[in-house]
Amino acid sequence: MTHAFSRRHVLQGTGAGALALFMGGAAAAVPARAAQGSQRAVYHMTPPSGWLCDPQRPVFLGGKYHLYYLHSTQNNGQGGWDHATTADCVAFTHHGDALPLQPDFPVWSGSAVVDTANTAGFGAGAIVVLATQPTGGIRKYQEQYLYWSTDGGYTFTALPDPVIVNTDGRAATTQAEIDNAEWFRDPKIHWDAVRNEWVCVIGRARYAAFYTSQNLRDWQLKRNFDFPNPALGGIECPDLFEMTADDGTSHWVLGASMDAYSIGLPMTYAYWTGTWDGEQFLADDVSNPQWLDWGWDWYGAVTWPAAEAPATRRYAIGWMNNWKYAARDVPTDASDGYNGQNSIVRELRLARQGGGWYSLLSSPVTALSNYAGSTTAFPARTVNGSYVLPWCGRAYELELDISWEAAANIGVSVGRSADGARHTNIGKYGNELYVDRAPSDLAGFPLLPYTRAAAPIDAAARSVHLRIFVDTQSVEVFVNAGHTVLSQQVHFADRDTGISFYTDGGPATFSGITIRSFR
Repeated sequence: MTHAFSRRHVLQGTGAGALALFMGGAAAAVPARAAQGSQRAVYHMTPPSGWLCDPQRPVFLGGKYHLYYLHSTQNNGQGGWDHATTADCVAFTHHGDALPLQPDFPVWSGSAVVDTANTAGFGAGAIVVLATQPTGGIRKYQEQYLYWSTDGGYTFTALPDPVIVNTDGRAATTQAEIDNAEWFRDPKIHWDAVRNEWVCVIGRARYAAFYTSQNLRDWQLKRNFDFPNPALGGIECPDLFEMTADDGTSHWVLGASMDAYSIGLPMTYAYWTGTWDGEQFLADDVSNPQWLDWGWDWYGAVTWPAAEAPATRRYAIGWMNNWKYAARDVPTDASDGYNGQNSIVRELRLARQGGGWYSLLSSPVTALSNYAGSTTAFPARTVNGSYVLPWCGRAYELELDISWEAAANIGVSVGRSADGARHTNIGKYGNELYVDRAPSDLAGFPLLPYTRAAAPIDAAARSVHLRIFVDTQSVEVFVNAGHTVLSQQVHFADRDTGISFYTDGGPATFSGITIRSFR
């Protein structure tokens, strides 16, 4: 691969679709104590109560996607897997815990698969889970345990011993050695149809470890995937899948949640395109991963095949938080009794780019439009300075085009207070497309210094298409054809409901202005 994708990568294409996630079902109702002044997200998935993090890759069974997620009764506390289902990736129904917490033996991230061929011997169509748990207690080593379900994923039975052991951890004799060997987590399983075997990738502090198996119980270590730049951070919640691109070619994709903050890159989901040869993953460009999100809050993300087009389309969802501040209280702790939400669901397509390389394009799910309560369109307007749009709301999509000639800084403010003091800015300045939530900071819930997120854009660009999804506590921005997305939690106050346009250094035209409000 000759093209080096980096923070300076140029955005290409225009136009964008839309896909998202909605909380639904009676079990997900807002607690009674939050009836007044609720801050609960309207169209994002949130837990009925308690702490949510790390979504687990959904499986499709019985006409529904089964999503599991890490859940605890305490912020950043130990817990297990809770279970939710959806038919359209928008409305979710909660079913409670599926893999419950055991004393000193929490269930951390992993992967579920539908074993249609009964390779594991639990029955054709059984759901089999590999999940990380701490053998010997919280301060001991992490290993991979197997659970299975024969009732459609509502209850599970566990094998007593790990199926993938931590050989480094078992060889450790001191606490320091245990600490060094501890990072061995988040298994992700994929069926290799060419070789008729399962492939599993596990995150390590400096590389990804690969294993293969015929039966999901007995695993053989293969060659590791390493990357030359240690500033990318360790691999958490790895992702592994195959996908057919828009030119008909097939590719393997390895993704992972990584922290590249020290070199000015995201702390979200990095990915490499490449091939799997049965022994190792060979990246097209190992030195330069691409990124599915450039905001602060899209971590622990997972992707899964769309049931209607599994080879060419995938869905994706991420945890809208960041370990730099995730353990803190948030406004919804007091108002609604929960902490954490997942992003809207995205639709992914793999597209060949001009340089011959391949990139995942994100668009927000078509089904989200079915939940729009009203649509409001405004005529095009040329702005030189600022203009307040005559509209207010807390849960909506704003879609528009912006074009300009000489203006140096152009953008949109959402969550604007009546006096204009509070707002979150989405704009283009130089070679950056940014989302700056600093003016929305709330006392007691600081996000500094992690406020302004920026993605690369062509400095010579004189137009941009934006789809901005605002909910009561978040902003997600899809840029042009979906090469770039920025996702941020934002602590909006109750009256932060306005929208305004702004320019510096000259006029800009805002056109195609459409607002879709969500029920």
